[in-house]
Amino acid sequence: MIQKLRRKFIFTNMLLVSAVLLAVFAVQTFSAYRQEAEKVDSAQLQALEWVAHAVDPHFVFDRPWSGGAQPPQPPEEQDTEGDPPRKRRQDFLGIPAFAVEVDGDGQVIALRMGPGVEVTEETAQAMADLALARSGEQGSLPGQGLSYLRRLENGRQFLAFADNASVAQVVRTQLLVSLLILTAALLAFYLISRFLAKVSLRPIEAAWEQQRQFVADASHELKTPLAVILANTDIVLSHPRDTVEAQGKWIGYIKEEAQRMRALVEDLLFLAKSDAQKLPVHPAQVQLDQLVTGCLLSFEPVAFEAGVTLTEDITPGLALTGDEGQLRRLAVILLDNAVKYAGEEKAVDVTLDEFQGRLRLRVHNTGPAIPAQRLPHLFERFYRSDEARDRERGGYGLGLAIAQSIVQGHGGKISVESREGEGTTFTVTLPKK
Repeated sequence: MIQKLRRKFIFTNMLLVSAVLLAVFAVQTFSAYRQEAEKVDSAQLQALEWVAHAVDPHFVFDRPWSGGAQPPQPPEEQDTEGDPPRKRRQDFLGIPAFAVEVDGDGQVIALRMGPGVEVTEETAQAMADLALARSGEQGSLPGQGLSYLRRLENGRQFLAFADNASVAQVVRTQLLVSLLILTAALLAFYLISRFLAKVSLRPIEAAWEQQRQFVADASHELKTPLAVILANTDIVLSHPRDTVEAQGKWIGYIKEEAQRMRALVEDLLFLAKSDAQKLPVHPAQVQLDQLVTGCLLSFEPVAFEAGVTLTEDITPGLALTGDEGQLRRLAVILLDNAVKYAGEEKAVDVTLDEFQGRLRLRVHNTGPAIPAQRLPHLFERFYRSDEARDRERGGYGLGLAIAQSIVQGHGGKISVESREGEGTTFTVTLPKK
């Protein structure tokens, strides 16, 4: 699934980038085409001036002729300061052009050619015939590589022709350059997309692996009590004539395992709702000092049975806004965990105070230190620092994961420190709100 998602991510990125690049290159190509086409049009307008007003083709005017009054004539050799708008002697835009004047019968009566252009009268007449045979004032002559422009002025008819091969050449060049750039850009972005997909999907891959492991662990934990229940049920069913009292031991085992299963399912449901942010919260003003004190009182018999000494240092009057049931469960989880792993010294110390504007709950036990490499995993679901001993104590490895979920749901943080000879301390900080 992750591989399929990675391929889809790369394909989507490549598709979007391709669309953007194609749009950019299309705009660039069209812009280049329009610029070259405008140069051809300008060359035709200039050619019309040559023939209509007998202007020297070697001179270019700032305002191309569009009909009307005759523009001022340029001097013979060089510009004079203050003359009407014109430019120095030059070839016009490098576009070969020529113009003709035709009479009413379509016969060429005047021919003017631009710099570097050699056109015979027969060729000019042939081009004029082709242009006059077509409708419209402007167009192209198929197979000739020429564009034409027809104008009328004071009863006179003029035709201007310009080489439009440069337009196609510019478009071809632009398309070739765009194709090369597109190929290089897509290849580069493909490599970048692969890297980004690997980095971006890493959290998803980790979450997927965690979910897969979670399902496998949950199935494994449920399998054991189910096997016990089925085995004891078979024993009961093998003695159908016995009384309930006679089968009480097996029925008791069934109930015990069913209760363990119910507790596990409730824990799983709590975590699932927490992940989906659908965990019901009933915020209220909670006296945290009284809540922790109450949990300590209820744990005194458990600690006494385990031979663990409970000490406390609770600052009175500490309150916050939160879910009382969840906060009580948090305290119970930390106390239960501390009592279970109190070690040979069998001491648990609980501290509640205010630190840097937040409420701080610390639960310390004197048990053996947890290896540093295992500390980051303590809040993972179904994780046990000591697999065999945890199973003996009936734990599923969900308590600390639930504790973390509760703390995060209240906007707080939970951390753990463990050092050899000093024991282990869980610290919870919660906002007072």
